[in-house]
Amino acid sequence: MVNPMQSGVSAFDLIIGGDPALYAIIGLSLTVSVSATLLAAAIGLPLGALLALVRFPSRAVVVVLLNAFMGLPPVVVGLAMYLLLSRSGPLGFLGLLFTPQAMILAQAVLVTPIIGALTRQTVEDLWVEYREEMTAMEVGPAGRVAALLWDARFSLMTTLLAGFGRAAAEVGAVMIVGGNIGGFTRTMTTAIALETSKGDLPLAIGLGLVLIALIVMVNAAAAAARRLGELHAG
Repeated sequence: MVNPMQSGVSAFDLIIGGDPALYAIIGLSLTVSVSATLLAAAIGLPLGALLALVRFPSRAVVVVLLNAFMGLPPVVVGLAMYLLLSRSGPLGFLGLLFTPQAMILAQAVLVTPIIGALTRQTVEDLWVEYREEMTAMEVGPAGRVAALLWDARFSLMTTLLAGFGRAAAEVGAVMIVGGNIGGFTRTMTTAIALETSKGDLPLAIGLGLVLIALIVMVNAAAAAARRLGELHAG
């Protein structure tokens, strides 16, 4: 019979004792999530800014779709990426399935709509404030994007942290495209699911505690970024 108290004590021992398996999983999780967030930011930030500043036919449809994709089910993204990256898929020749790179791509697909949609709203609000000034100065589209992204940098830090939090807590997509291979593609969320099903609660609890601590730190950083933005605006 499982003893929750004993499992909790063992979990703390793994964390404090620097268990190699636990910290290898944590390291891979952070590498995948940070990489996915940076890739999503490289796409989502300019995409959101352009949607805020450029008017074109069907723009409203694109905005609605972008907002809707913020709630993409991870397992659906995982399935789509699996079909693309499988040996018989259009990108199968890359050999990325069941690798950390596939996991990064899957998480980036999930995070990009979040960063893009939140960036669009932030930049659109700023554009209302600076439109007359930039129009009078004849600032071009690229200059507008750069200036507004820079002015919104503190708000966008919160956006990036929100994207990272989504990536770090995701399990469905990375399990499908990564295969949950021990020592290679096993992240905190997939390891928690596996170890719990196996009855290895100390490792699952230890990883769960680390994941909760990570999410708390991300939210604290987001709050600090908002505070910096308010001080800058003031």
